[in-house]
Amino acid sequence: MRFFPRAQRRHAAVVTVAGAMAIALLANPLASAQDDDHLKAQKHQVEHDLKAAHGDLEESSAELRAATAKLLAARAELETAQGVLAAARAKVSAAKILDQQMQDRLEEAEARLERARHDLVVGQQQVEDQRTDVVNQVTDYYEQGDPRLLGLASVLDAEDPNDITRRLSLMDTVVGEQNAAYDELAAAEVLLTVRETQIEGAKQDVAERRREAAAHLTEMRGLESAAEDAAASVRTLVAARADAMTHARAIRRADRAKLAALQAREARIKQRILAAARAAARKGSGYNGRTNGLFNKPVDGPITSPFGYRVHPIYGYYSLHDGTDFGAGCGQSLWSVANGTVTDEYYSDVWGNRLYVSLGNFNGKNVTVIYNHLSGYRARVGERVARGETIGYVGTTGWSTGCHLHFTVMVNGNPVDPMNWIGS
Repeated sequence: MRFFPRAQRRHAAVVTVAGAMAIALLANPLASAQDDDHLKAQKHQVEHDLKAAHGDLEESSAELRAATAKLLAARAELETAQGVLAAARAKVSAAKILDQQMQDRLEEAEARLERARHDLVVGQQQVEDQRTDVVNQVTDYYEQGDPRLLGLASVLDAEDPNDITRRLSLMDTVVGEQNAAYDELAAAEVLLTVRETQIEGAKQDVAERRREAAAHLTEMRGLESAAEDAAASVRTLVAARADAMTHARAIRRADRAKLAALQAREARIKQRILAAARAAARKGSGYNGRTNGLFNKPVDGPITSPFGYRVHPIYGYYSLHDGTDFGAGCGQSLWSVANGTVTDEYYSDVWGNRLYVSLGNFNGKNVTVIYNHLSGYRARVGERVARGETIGYVGTTGWSTGCHLHFTVMVNGNPVDPMNWIGS
């Protein structure tokens, strides 16, 4: 993809001259610097081996990020739905307990009503019996005469005091029985009135209990319906989560296949780099000396993510971020950090548009730099480029979440920290 103009290919002639002077001043290497480089190379080799064991990059495809986000959302929705279902079931359980309590109270109220009705029937019969006794006594009263007057006549007809006493006592007994019958009738009528009042109270209590039970039954049916809806929602979300997980796993397998293809291609490039390094070593060409701060910055922008190990945001494993990320706007110029030759340009699903520049041998080791996620190229494969020259443009192709440059420095095909080579 070559859609940018080829004008302004020089970043600054002054930068080129200054770089050449810097290399000349560093032409005499120090033994300590070489030892440090050797230790760093061993350290980076171990880190590279660990990276190969983990087998992935720190970034992921947009499809996997989307699938993972969907899976996480499905899990969150499922957890929420499960909470709603648990709450609904708890309400139904509590409602069933209350329903049983209401049913018990209704049965008790109905039992009280039944007892009251039985007592009322008994009381009505008692009143009826008492009324019959009173009616009979009144009838006798009219047929035989007033007992008190009859008793008085009997006293008057008595022949001696003892007979008078006996007849008076008999008269009192008869009158007392009549009064007792009247009192019993009055008491039975009062008791009947009380029982009739109890019947009405019991009826009202039963009616109220039935209204409460009916209202609660309606509420409980609503709760059971809500619980059924929540259970159906959980079942749906379980299926959605399973689908999201299956989709995410499929995309992850596809991403790993892309990574494997990229790693195979990078392995072939590495062999070419090593072959070039050996050829240069045989010729005795290259730079010897200190390398800290030797290169220019590849782009004008701040560091947004440094070189080093970190937890992969999607896969979750510990892996190597094999370069330095610089924040920059899409279309912004990318500069060659030193004089070199463009060896490779290609598109990768992972890294997007990539550009390799071989800078030659430094202290007997080949150094190649890689520019990733480019929006377009300025330099072509096989072309010699100078320090500070525009060779491409910032983009967000491949597995990228925004415009930036992922810049990698490879020493004999192994990634090292770019900031050990880039000057301030």
